[in-house]
Parts: sequence; structure tokens; C-alpha cells
Amino acid sequence: MKKNNLVLIASIGKPRGLKGEFFLNSYSNPAENILNYSNFLKNDDISVNLKIEYIRRINKKFYSKILDINDVDEIKKYTNTKLFIDYKNLPELPQNETYLHDLIGMIVIDQNLDEILGVVDGLNNYGADDCIIVKPSINSVDKQDRLIPFIKDKFIKSVDKKKRVIKVDWQKDF
Repeated sequence: MKKNNLVLIASIGKPRGLKGEFFLNSYSNPAENILNYSNFLKNDDISVNLKIEYIRRINKKFYSKILDINDVDEIKKYTNTKLFIDYKNLPELPQNETYLHDLIGMIVIDQNLDEILGVVDGLNNYGADDCIIVKPSINSVDKQDRLIPFIKDKFIKSVDKKKRVIKVDWQKDF
């Protein structure tokens, strides 16, 4: 399995109690989707498969336990470990939805001028909304990256997964 086939889904938080339980930080949206997974791979060694014994919810937090780890000192070694799943284990999405990480590499076109603004180079969330980071194309006069809020029907007009094109309503000089 290659590292680029992995999707970051959670991380191990601080220990909870003395029996090897820990708080689980879910990166799923909605956070409850973390309950659908039980096999995770560690960030520094993808050959290590961490089998989750259970994931439970307490108020708005999740706590969990790894099979065969029954001691607080042992689980402390895993604090802040990133947990990944294989990309193929993600559920299939409806036609009009896409995973954010699938946007990377898509061509971004201003629908008003029918002009290529660049290619999605990354994603970021500054608190309010997700933003796509658009790197200008090689032929472009612009050399500065753009941040475009990923707000459907306002700035993001369409996402074509097959053609790998995003049409936006975004001024080139902004």
C-alpha cells in the first residue's frame, strides 16, 4: 500500500483512565462518521495496523481503545499519532458530492471569462469555510496563489469529477 492512498481520518488524543483508553480526535465530517471505521494505519509506519476494539461517544467527544493495549503507560506512547484509512474504504458519494482531497489537481476555470485561473494545489480551513488554494498555470501572467472559499452556488458553480474541472465565479484580479 502506498502512502498516497491513505486518508487522514483521526488522531489519538490524551489517555482516558488507566486501562488503555484514549480520546479520539475525529477529522470526519460529520464527526460521527468515525464510528464507521475500525482499522487504522499509523502515520510513521503504514505497515502497522491498529485494530480498534471500540469507539464510544461521551457528550461531544469520542474515546476509544486499541485491541491488546490495556495500560495507560502503553497508550501514552501513541498520543498525537495520526490515524489513516485506505482511500478505497471511504464510502461512495452521490454524483453531486466530492471529497475535498479529490479536488487537488483539478483545473479551476472562471466561468465568466471562460479562462483558466490555475490548478488546485491544496486546501485549508481558516475557521469559517474551506478554501481551495489555486496555483496559477505556467503560462499565466499571475504568479501568486489564490484562495477561493469553497462555497457552492456562491463561488463554486460546478465540480466535474470526470473532467477534473471546477468552474468558479471569481474575478481574476482578486
